[in-house]
Amino acid sequence: MPPAGTPELKPSALVAVVGRANAGKSTLVNALVGEKVSIVSPVAQTTRALVRAILTEPRGQLVFLDTPGVHRATYDLGKVMNRTARASVEGADMVLLVVDAAQPPREEDLGWIRRLGKEAVPVVAALNQCDRNTDHAAAFRAAWTGPAVPVWVEVSGLTGQGTGALLEALFRLAPPGPPLFPDDVVTDYPRKLIIADTVREKYFQVLKEELPHALAVEIESLEEGPGGWIAEGTVFVQKNSQKGIVLGAKGRLLKRVQAAAEKELADVYGRPVTLSLWVKVDPNWSRNYWMLKRLGYAE
Repeated sequence: MPPAGTPELKPSALVAVVGRANAGKSTLVNALVGEKVSIVSPVAQTTRALVRAILTEPRGQLVFLDTPGVHRATYDLGKVMNRTARASVEGADMVLLVVDAAQPPREEDLGWIRRLGKEAVPVVAALNQCDRNTDHAAAFRAAWTGPAVPVWVEVSGLTGQGTGALLEALFRLAPPGPPLFPDDVVTDYPRKLIIADTVREKYFQVLKEELPHALAVEIESLEEGPGGWIAEGTVFVQKNSQKGIVLGAKGRLLKRVQAAAEKELADVYGRPVTLSLWVKVDPNWSRNYWMLKRLGYAE
């Protein structure tokens, strides 16, 4: 029995959220936390860095490590993203594997299943997209091998269906301990990276698959004044032809993206946010380690 005056230890855990690209990890994490922490889009591999989303409630605290989706990587950015995702399992208290149960298992799904079947860390497997169907849930269950059986939960990150049962399973498996972050912290992701990701998300919503992975955003300066914030940054593309796409006719697309990002950031931070963005061509940004580090994609 702990000494008198010792605070009660509640469930407190680092949860690595893993799975293949575009399985709905970021949408599910946002639904679990109840706030938008990770950017989302229909474009695969939208998440490029490790994002911590923190849920604190009377039951305890869960820190979700939203990782890039594992995919077939043919360039340095993709390899860094895969490495970040796989390394997140090390040191985590448990793993939340997210699969799209509306589609049959793919090689990337089976790779995670094979790896996690050998790990000692507890695993909760979220069969996502249950608002559509879970026709392939049985195939995912049958593919699991290993001494430890995961907890399977059917969920929908889009509608929130099943998220209560998922949180119950995670809190049940979480070890007791002190909270890892203060109660009022939802993420420790740096503000400059949040602003850059918000701009990138707005481009993805417009351009979709036209320019998915040739585009990066860096916020070089952020002035936080009492009347609002001013952020200056650069939108990087890899070809001169892409620069015209990102700018749009007479710069209209850039202005549209800036306005949409400013509105969302003002809602998030509760104060005006003014963006000043330039577009620059850098053919090698996705292959330059130091550039990837500056962008927050590499450690």
